[in-house]
Amino acid sequence: MKKTLFLMASVALMVASCGDNKKTEESSQTTEQQATTTDTPAASQNTDAVTVNLEGTDQMTFNLKEIKAKAGQTINLTLKHVGQMDKKVMGHNFVLLKKGTDVAAFAEAAMGAASTDYIPNNGADVIAHTKLLGGGESDSISFKAPEPGTYDFICSFPGHYAMMKGVLIVE
Repeated sequence: MKKTLFLMASVALMVASCGDNKKTEESSQTTEQQATTTDTPAASQNTDAVTVNLEGTDQMTFNLKEIKAKAGQTINLTLKHVGQMDKKVMGHNFVLLKKGTDVAAFAEAAMGAASTDYIPNNGADVIAHTKLLGGGESDSISFKAPEPGTYDFICSFPGHYAMMKGVLIVE
């Protein structure tokens, strides 16, 4: 986290010292070099890593439905439960599923996996996941983007996957 903040501050300082009046994000981001998300205020990028700030609410929503990265790129993801409800009632997690995983079947199996934060089968179908969070809590994880393709991410708390879902697009 400190490294990411340092890199962001360094880029901002370099842009400011060059006299460029464009926003740092606009001047340092190109489609060829950067990973992106569909909601730029929730993510910042550089060529080495993408930082994603994902929020889950008491209304069973994520603030992002799409995340983009390049194969092999490090993704630093922070999930924050911005609601107030306890995790026993309205728990949220981020679960990135392997390509080809049947989301409905995974979610059904997850219902019986409360003791493992609703991650069934020792995570056999999972690339990365956060811990289960209650209102006001957050968790950060880092992982490498898998091979190119589209990957589903969900909240695996019982019943949430239907509304709390999105995709990671790896180029």
